[in-house]
Amino acid sequence: MAQHVLDEATRCLNCKVPQCQKGCPIHTPIPQVIRLLLDGHLDDAGRMLFENNPLTTVCSLVCNHENQCEGHCVLGRKGAPVHFSTIENYISSTYSSKMVKGPAPSNGMRVAIIGSGPAGLTIAVILARKGYQVTIFEGKDKIGGVLRYGIPEFRLPKSILDDFEYRHLRLKDIKVRPNTTIGGAIGIDDLFRDGYKAIFIGTGVWQPNTLHIKGETLGHVHFGINYLNNPDSYHLGQRVIVIGAGNAAMDVARTALRKGVRHLQCFSRDEGVAASKHEFQYAVLEGVEFVYSKAPVEILDEGVVFADLVTAEDGSRQIVPGSEQLYPADSVIISISQGPRNRIVSTTKGIATTSRGLIEADGTGHTTRPGVFASGDVVNGARTVVEAVAHSKEVAEAMDQYMQSLPKE
Repeated sequence: MAQHVLDEATRCLNCKVPQCQKGCPIHTPIPQVIRLLLDGHLDDAGRMLFENNPLTTVCSLVCNHENQCEGHCVLGRKGAPVHFSTIENYISSTYSSKMVKGPAPSNGMRVAIIGSGPAGLTIAVILARKGYQVTIFEGKDKIGGVLRYGIPEFRLPKSILDDFEYRHLRLKDIKVRPNTTIGGAIGIDDLFRDGYKAIFIGTGVWQPNTLHIKGETLGHVHFGINYLNNPDSYHLGQRVIVIGAGNAAMDVARTALRKGVRHLQCFSRDEGVAASKHEFQYAVLEGVEFVYSKAPVEILDEGVVFADLVTAEDGSRQIVPGSEQLYPADSVIISISQGPRNRIVSTTKGIATTSRGLIEADGTGHTTRPGVFASGDVVNGARTVVEAVAHSKEVAEAMDQYMQSLPKE
Protein backbone atom coordinates (compact mmCIF):
# COMPACT_ATOMS: atom_id res chain seq x y z
CA MET A 1 0.00 0.00 0.00
CA ALA A 2 2.72 2.48 1.00
CA GLN A 3 4.71 1.87 -2.17
CA HIS A 4 1.62 2.33 -4.31
CA VAL A 5 0.92 5.63 -2.53
CA LEU A 6 4.47 6.83 -3.08
CA ASP A 7 4.32 5.88 -6.76
CA GLU A 8 1.13 7.90 -7.08
CA ALA A 9 2.60 10.84 -5.17
CA THR A 10 5.64 11.04 -7.44
CA ARG A 11 3.31 11.69 -10.38
CA CYS A 12 2.30 15.06 -8.92
CA LEU A 13 3.66 17.94 -11.01
CA ASN A 14 3.66 20.32 -8.01
CA CYS A 15 1.90 22.95 -10.11
CA LYS A 16 2.49 26.60 -9.21
CA VAL A 17 -1.23 27.19 -9.56
CA PRO A 18 -2.69 23.87 -8.31
CA GLN A 19 -6.02 23.27 -9.98
CA CYS A 20 -6.59 20.30 -7.68
CA GLN A 21 -6.65 22.62 -4.69
CA LYS A 22 -9.05 24.96 -6.47
CA GLY A 23 -11.35 22.02 -7.14
CA CYS A 24 -11.45 21.02 -3.49
CA PRO A 25 -14.35 22.72 -1.62
CA ILE A 26 -12.17 22.93 1.50
CA HIS A 27 -9.03 23.95 -0.42
CA THR A 28 -6.81 21.18 0.90
CA PRO A 29 -3.15 22.19 0.24
CA ILE A 30 -2.62 19.11 -1.91
CA PRO A 31 0.82 19.85 -3.46
CA GLN A 32 2.25 20.81 -0.06
CA VAL A 33 0.92 17.64 1.54
CA ILE A 34 2.35 15.49 -1.23
CA ARG A 35 5.72 17.24 -1.06
CA LEU A 36 5.92 16.69 2.71
CA LEU A 37 5.18 13.00 2.20
CA LEU A 38 7.83 12.60 -0.50
CA ASP A 39 10.37 14.42 1.69
CA GLY A 40 9.76 11.91 4.47
CA HIS A 41 7.67 14.17 6.71
CA LEU A 42 4.51 12.06 6.98
CA ASP A 43 3.57 13.42 10.39
CA ASP A 44 3.79 17.00 9.17
CA ALA A 45 1.64 16.07 6.16
CA GLY A 46 -0.92 14.44 8.45
CA ARG A 47 -0.96 17.42 10.78
CA MET A 48 -1.56 19.74 7.83
CA LEU A 49 -4.48 17.60 6.62
CA PHE A 50 -6.22 17.47 10.00
CA GLU A 51 -5.69 21.16 10.75
CA ASN A 52 -7.36 22.00 7.47
CA ASN A 53 -10.08 19.36 7.71
CA PRO A 54 -10.89 17.47 10.94
CA LEU A 55 -12.75 14.92 8.79
CA THR A 56 -9.90 14.35 6.34
CA THR A 57 -9.94 10.56 6.79
CA VAL A 58 -13.67 10.46 6.13
CA CYS A 59 -13.43 12.76 3.10
CA SER A 60 -10.63 10.65 1.60
CA LEU A 61 -13.18 7.85 1.29
CA VAL A 62 -16.53 9.51 0.56
CA CYS A 63 -15.74 12.68 -1.41
CA ASN A 64 -16.74 12.95 -5.04
CA HIS A 65 -13.08 13.12 -6.07
CA GLU A 66 -13.79 12.80 -9.78
CA ASN A 67 -15.50 16.19 -9.75
CA GLN A 68 -13.27 17.84 -7.17
CA CYS A 69 -9.52 17.46 -6.58
CA GLU A 70 -8.86 14.63 -9.02
CA GLY A 71 -11.28 16.02 -11.56
CA HIS A 72 -9.23 19.23 -11.72
CA CYS A 73 -5.79 17.62 -11.89
CA VAL A 74 -4.03 18.72 -15.09
CA LEU A 75 -2.73 15.19 -15.67
CA GLY A 76 -6.33 14.05 -16.04
CA ARG A 77 -6.76 16.06 -19.23
CA LYS A 78 -4.81 13.54 -21.27
CA GLY A 79 -4.52 10.58 -18.92
CA ALA A 80 -5.07 9.52 -15.33
CA PRO A 81 -5.10 12.21 -12.64
CA VAL A 82 -3.08 11.92 -9.45
CA HIS A 83 -5.35 9.93 -7.15
CA PHE A 84 -5.04 12.14 -4.11
CA SER A 85 -7.87 10.29 -2.37
CA THR A 86 -5.57 7.29 -1.93
CA ILE A 87 -2.71 9.49 -0.74
CA GLU A 88 -4.92 11.39 1.69
CA ASN A 89 -6.36 8.20 3.13
CA TYR A 90 -2.94 6.68 3.70
CA ILE A 91 -1.51 9.78 5.37
CA SER A 92 -4.54 10.56 7.54
CA SER A 93 -5.18 7.00 8.69
CA THR A 94 -1.48 6.45 9.47
CA TYR A 95 -1.06 9.74 11.32
CA SER A 96 -4.34 9.57 13.26
CA SER A 97 -2.98 7.00 15.73
CA LYS A 98 -0.29 9.50 16.72
CA MET A 99 -2.82 12.18 17.70
CA VAL A 100 -2.65 12.18 21.48
CA LYS A 101 -2.82 15.90 22.25
CA GLY A 102 -5.15 16.75 25.12
CA PRO A 103 -7.56 19.66 25.54
CA ALA A 104 -6.53 23.26 25.01
CA PRO A 105 -6.51 25.56 28.08
CA SER A 106 -10.12 26.45 28.84
CA ASN A 107 -11.35 29.97 28.11
CA GLY A 108 -14.28 29.41 30.49
CA MET A 109 -17.05 29.55 27.87
CA ARG A 110 -19.47 26.74 27.09
CA VAL A 111 -20.72 25.86 23.60
CA ALA A 112 -23.54 23.46 22.71
CA ILE A 113 -23.45 21.45 19.49
CA ILE A 114 -26.75 19.86 18.48
CA GLY A 115 -26.11 16.97 16.13
CA SER A 116 -22.86 15.10 15.51
CA GLY A 117 -22.87 14.89 11.74
CA PRO A 118 -20.10 16.39 9.58
CA ALA A 119 -21.04 19.98 10.44
CA GLY A 120 -21.36 19.43 14.18
CA LEU A 121 -18.15 17.43 14.48
CA THR A 122 -16.18 20.02 12.51
CA ILE A 123 -17.35 22.91 14.65
CA ALA A 124 -16.88 20.95 17.89
CA VAL A 125 -13.23 20.22 17.07
CA ILE A 126 -12.40 23.75 15.88
CA LEU A 127 -13.95 25.41 18.95
CA ALA A 128 -12.31 22.91 21.31
CA ARG A 129 -8.96 23.86 19.78
CA LYS A 130 -9.74 27.44 20.81
CA GLY A 131 -10.39 26.47 24.42
CA TYR A 132 -14.19 26.34 24.50
CA GLN A 133 -15.91 23.76 26.68
CA VAL A 134 -17.91 21.84 24.08
CA THR A 135 -20.85 19.54 24.66
CA ILE A 136 -22.40 17.59 21.77
CA PHE A 137 -26.06 16.59 22.02
CA GLU A 138 -26.75 13.59 19.77
CA GLY A 139 -30.20 12.10 19.26
CA LYS A 140 -28.87 8.62 18.45
CA ASP A 141 -26.72 6.28 20.49
CA LYS A 142 -23.43 7.04 18.68
CA ILE A 143 -21.80 10.01 17.01
CA GLY A 144 -21.55 10.48 13.26
CA GLY A 145 -25.00 11.45 12.04
CA VAL A 146 -25.27 10.72 8.33
CA LEU A 147 -21.69 9.43 8.34
CA ARG A 148 -22.67 6.53 10.59
CA TYR A 149 -26.35 6.09 9.82
CA GLY A 150 -26.53 7.13 6.17
CA ILE A 151 -23.34 5.82 4.53
CA PRO A 152 -22.82 2.05 4.22
CA GLU A 153 -20.03 0.25 6.06
CA PHE A 154 -18.39 -0.79 2.79
CA ARG A 155 -17.88 2.86 1.87
CA LEU A 156 -17.09 4.25 5.31
CA PRO A 157 -16.07 1.75 8.01
CA LYS A 158 -17.58 2.58 11.40
CA SER A 159 -14.15 2.05 12.98
CA ILE A 160 -13.06 5.37 11.46
CA LEU A 161 -15.83 7.17 13.35
CA ASP A 162 -14.99 5.31 16.55
CA ASP A 163 -11.36 6.40 16.19
CA PHE A 164 -12.50 9.96 15.52
CA GLU A 165 -14.51 9.94 18.75
CA TYR A 166 -11.43 8.95 20.73
CA ARG A 167 -8.82 11.08 18.98
CA HIS A 168 -10.86 14.24 18.52
CA LEU A 169 -13.55 14.18 21.18
CA ARG A 170 -12.42 12.28 24.26
CA LEU A 171 -8.80 13.41 24.16
CA LYS A 172 -9.94 17.02 23.76
CA ASP A 173 -12.48 16.63 26.59
CA ILE A 174 -15.44 17.27 24.29
CA LYS A 175 -18.48 15.95 26.13
CA VAL A 176 -21.08 13.85 24.27
CA ARG A 177 -24.65 13.30 25.44
CA PRO A 178 -26.05 10.46 23.30
CA ASN A 179 -29.75 9.63 22.97
CA THR A 180 -30.58 13.26 23.74
CA THR A 181 -32.99 15.10 21.47
CA ILE A 182 -33.09 18.87 21.81
CA GLY A 183 -36.69 20.00 21.54
CA GLY A 184 -37.91 17.24 23.85
CA ALA A 185 -37.04 17.20 27.53
CA ILE A 186 -34.31 19.78 26.88
CA GLY A 187 -34.78 22.87 24.74
CA ILE A 188 -32.71 25.76 23.40
CA ASP A 189 -33.83 28.00 26.26
CA ASP A 190 -32.58 25.43 28.79
CA LEU A 191 -29.14 25.48 27.19
CA PHE A 192 -28.89 29.26 27.43
CA ARG A 193 -30.12 29.06 31.04
CA ASP A 194 -27.27 26.71 31.89
CA GLY A 195 -24.60 29.04 30.62
CA TYR A 196 -23.95 28.03 27.02
CA LYS A 197 -22.76 31.16 25.26
CA ALA A 198 -23.56 29.94 21.76
CA ILE A 199 -25.53 27.06 20.30
CA PHE A 200 -24.94 25.35 16.99
CA ILE A 201 -27.65 23.39 15.17
CA GLY A 202 -26.44 20.74 12.76
CA THR A 203 -29.24 18.21 12.85
CA GLY A 204 -29.13 17.30 9.17
CA VAL A 205 -32.06 16.18 7.04
CA TRP A 206 -33.67 12.94 8.19
CA GLN A 207 -37.24 13.38 6.97
CA PRO A 208 -37.66 11.29 3.78
CA ASN A 209 -39.19 12.98 0.77
CA THR A 210 -42.26 11.15 -0.45
CA LEU A 211 -43.69 10.44 -3.90
CA HIS A 212 -47.28 11.30 -2.91
CA ILE A 213 -48.68 8.36 -4.85
CA LYS A 214 -51.09 5.65 -3.87
CA GLY A 215 -49.49 2.68 -2.11
CA GLU A 216 -46.67 4.43 -0.24
CA THR A 217 -47.96 3.19 3.13
CA LEU A 218 -47.97 -0.51 2.21
CA GLY A 219 -45.92 -2.88 4.35
CA HIS A 220 -43.27 -3.70 1.76
CA VAL A 221 -42.45 -0.03 1.03
CA HIS A 222 -39.52 1.65 2.78
CA PHE A 223 -37.55 4.90 2.63
CA GLY A 224 -33.88 4.88 1.71
CA ILE A 225 -32.60 6.96 4.64
CA ASN A 226 -34.43 4.66 7.06
CA TYR A 227 -33.08 1.54 5.36
CA LEU A 228 -29.47 2.75 5.52
CA ASN A 229 -29.93 3.51 9.22
CA ASN A 230 -30.11 -0.23 10.00
CA PRO A 231 -30.28 -2.51 6.94
CA ASP A 232 -30.22 -5.71 9.01
CA SER A 233 -33.68 -4.98 10.43
CA TYR A 234 -35.28 -5.23 6.97
CA HIS A 235 -36.44 -8.37 5.14
CA LEU A 236 -36.67 -7.29 1.51
CA GLY A 237 -37.05 -10.56 -0.35
CA GLN A 238 -35.32 -11.48 -3.60
CA ARG A 239 -36.57 -8.79 -5.99
CA VAL A 240 -36.32 -5.11 -5.04
CA ILE A 241 -37.09 -1.83 -6.80
CA VAL A 242 -35.27 1.35 -5.76
CA ILE A 243 -36.95 4.58 -6.86
CA GLY A 244 -34.32 7.30 -7.26
CA ALA A 245 -30.90 7.51 -8.90
CA GLY A 246 -28.74 9.75 -6.74
CA ASN A 247 -25.73 8.75 -4.65
CA ALA A 248 -27.97 7.76 -1.73
CA ALA A 249 -29.94 5.46 -4.03
CA MET A 250 -26.66 3.85 -5.10
CA ASP A 251 -25.84 3.23 -1.44
CA VAL A 252 -29.26 1.68 -0.91
CA ALA A 253 -28.99 -0.56 -3.96
CA ARG A 254 -25.46 -1.75 -3.27
CA THR A 255 -26.28 -2.41 0.38
CA ALA A 256 -29.38 -4.41 -0.50
CA LEU A 257 -27.37 -6.62 -2.84
CA ARG A 258 -24.87 -7.26 -0.06
CA LYS A 259 -27.75 -8.25 2.23
CA GLY A 260 -29.01 -11.01 -0.08
CA VAL A 261 -31.24 -9.34 -2.68
CA ARG A 262 -30.83 -11.19 -5.99
CA HIS A 263 -32.50 -8.84 -8.49
CA LEU A 264 -32.42 -5.09 -8.02
CA GLN A 265 -33.77 -2.47 -10.40
CA CYS A 266 -33.08 1.24 -9.93
CA PHE A 267 -35.56 3.61 -11.62
CA SER A 268 -34.74 7.15 -12.73
CA ARG A 269 -37.07 9.86 -13.99
CA ASP A 270 -34.30 11.17 -16.22
CA GLU A 271 -32.37 9.73 -19.14
CA GLY A 272 -29.40 9.13 -16.86
CA VAL A 273 -28.55 9.10 -13.16
CA ALA A 274 -27.90 11.92 -10.72
CA ALA A 275 -25.25 9.85 -8.93
CA SER A 276 -21.56 10.37 -9.53
CA LYS A 277 -19.96 8.42 -12.36
CA HIS A 278 -17.85 6.51 -9.84
CA GLU A 279 -20.83 5.37 -7.73
CA PHE A 280 -22.86 4.52 -10.83
CA GLN A 281 -20.09 2.38 -12.28
CA TYR A 282 -19.74 0.43 -9.04
CA ALA A 283 -23.50 -0.15 -8.93
CA VAL A 284 -23.50 -1.51 -12.49
CA LEU A 285 -20.49 -3.68 -11.74
CA GLU A 286 -22.25 -5.16 -8.71
CA GLY A 287 -25.39 -6.05 -10.63
CA VAL A 288 -27.82 -3.15 -10.34
CA GLU A 289 -30.12 -2.84 -13.36
CA PHE A 290 -31.05 0.71 -14.34
CA VAL A 291 -34.32 1.74 -15.96
CA TYR A 292 -34.58 5.31 -17.25
CA SER A 293 -37.32 7.83 -18.07
CA LYS A 294 -39.91 6.23 -15.81
CA ALA A 295 -42.31 7.87 -13.37
CA PRO A 296 -43.91 5.85 -10.54
CA VAL A 297 -47.69 6.01 -10.76
CA GLU A 298 -48.86 3.58 -8.08
CA ILE A 299 -47.38 1.01 -5.70
CA LEU A 300 -49.18 -2.32 -5.47
CA ASP A 301 -48.60 -5.45 -3.38
CA GLU A 302 -47.07 -7.05 -6.48
CA GLY A 303 -44.71 -4.19 -7.38
CA VAL A 304 -44.73 -0.70 -8.88
CA VAL A 305 -46.64 0.71 -11.84
CA PHE A 306 -44.40 3.01 -13.88
CA ALA A 307 -45.22 5.20 -16.86
CA ASP A 308 -42.86 6.42 -19.58
CA LEU A 309 -41.55 9.99 -19.40
CA VAL A 310 -40.64 12.19 -22.36
CA THR A 311 -39.21 15.70 -22.58
CA ALA A 312 -41.72 18.28 -23.77
CA GLU A 313 -40.89 21.35 -25.86
CA ASP A 314 -40.67 23.50 -22.72
CA GLY A 315 -38.10 21.12 -21.23
CA SER A 316 -40.41 19.57 -18.66
CA ARG A 317 -40.78 15.82 -18.24
CA GLN A 318 -44.28 14.54 -19.04
CA ILE A 319 -45.95 11.16 -18.71
CA VAL A 320 -46.87 9.33 -21.91
CA PRO A 321 -50.58 8.41 -21.66
CA GLY A 322 -51.28 4.67 -21.80
CA SER A 323 -47.66 3.68 -21.13
CA GLU A 324 -48.28 2.32 -17.63
CA GLN A 325 -46.60 -1.00 -16.85
CA LEU A 326 -46.28 -3.09 -13.69
CA TYR A 327 -42.74 -3.99 -12.61
CA PRO A 328 -42.82 -6.81 -10.04
CA ALA A 329 -41.02 -6.47 -6.70
CA ASP A 330 -41.02 -8.06 -3.25
CA SER A 331 -40.02 -4.71 -1.71
CA VAL A 332 -39.81 -1.09 -2.80
CA ILE A 333 -37.35 1.48 -1.45
CA ILE A 334 -37.96 5.17 -2.11
CA SER A 335 -34.74 7.20 -2.18
CA ILE A 336 -35.45 10.70 -3.47
CA SER A 337 -33.56 12.82 -0.92
CA GLN A 338 -34.65 14.15 2.46
CA GLY A 339 -35.84 17.25 4.26
CA PRO A 340 -35.43 18.51 7.85
CA ARG A 341 -37.34 17.49 10.93
CA ASN A 342 -38.53 20.59 12.75
CA ARG A 343 -38.62 19.58 16.42
CA ILE A 344 -36.13 22.24 17.51
CA VAL A 345 -37.78 24.98 15.49
CA SER A 346 -41.29 24.06 16.61
CA THR A 347 -40.28 24.25 20.28
CA THR A 348 -38.12 27.38 20.08
CA LYS A 349 -39.03 31.02 19.57
CA GLY A 350 -37.11 33.22 17.18
CA ILE A 351 -35.63 30.71 14.72
CA ALA A 352 -36.96 31.32 11.21
CA THR A 353 -37.13 28.70 8.49
CA THR A 354 -37.32 28.77 4.71
CA SER A 355 -40.24 27.59 2.59
CA ARG A 356 -38.56 24.16 2.48
CA GLY A 357 -38.43 23.95 6.26
CA LEU A 358 -34.67 24.50 6.38
CA ILE A 359 -33.23 26.78 9.05
CA GLU A 360 -32.70 30.31 7.79
CA ALA A 361 -29.08 31.38 8.27
CA ASP A 362 -26.68 33.83 6.66
CA GLY A 363 -23.38 32.93 5.04
CA THR A 364 -21.60 32.60 8.36
CA GLY A 365 -24.31 30.60 10.09
CA HIS A 366 -26.12 33.28 12.10
CA THR A 367 -29.79 32.34 12.47
CA THR A 368 -32.52 34.84 13.27
CA ARG A 369 -32.01 34.23 16.99
CA PRO A 370 -28.88 35.76 18.56
CA GLY A 371 -26.42 33.19 19.77
CA VAL A 372 -27.90 30.37 17.68
CA PHE A 373 -25.95 29.25 14.60
CA ALA A 374 -26.58 26.57 11.98
CA SER A 375 -24.92 25.03 8.95
CA GLY A 376 -24.75 21.80 7.00
CA ASP A 377 -27.72 20.03 5.47
CA VAL A 378 -30.26 21.56 7.88
CA VAL A 379 -29.46 24.91 6.23
CA ASN A 380 -28.49 23.98 2.66
CA GLY A 381 -30.38 20.73 2.09
CA ALA A 382 -28.64 17.46 1.33
CA ARG A 383 -25.09 18.22 0.18
CA THR A 384 -21.72 16.50 0.30
CA VAL A 385 -19.68 15.90 3.44
CA VAL A 386 -16.82 18.15 2.36
CA GLU A 387 -19.23 21.01 1.58
CA ALA A 388 -20.62 20.74 5.10
CA VAL A 389 -17.10 20.80 6.53
CA ALA A 390 -16.06 23.79 4.41
CA HIS A 391 -19.07 25.88 5.41
CA SER A 392 -18.81 24.84 9.04
CA LYS A 393 -15.23 26.08 9.28
CA GLU A 394 -16.52 29.57 8.46
CA VAL A 395 -19.37 29.20 10.95
CA ALA A 396 -16.97 28.12 13.70
CA GLU A 397 -14.96 31.32 13.20
CA ALA A 398 -18.17 33.37 13.30
CA MET A 399 -19.20 31.67 16.55
CA ASP A 400 -15.80 32.43 18.05
CA GLN A 401 -16.08 36.10 17.06
CA TYR A 402 -19.61 36.27 18.50
CA MET A 403 -18.64 34.78 21.84
CA GLN A 404 -15.50 36.90 22.16
CA SER A 405 -17.64 40.00 21.65
CA LEU A 406 -19.97 39.16 24.56
CA PRO A 407 -19.63 41.21 27.74
CA LYS A 408 -17.22 39.60 30.20
CA GLU A 409 -18.90 38.30 33.33
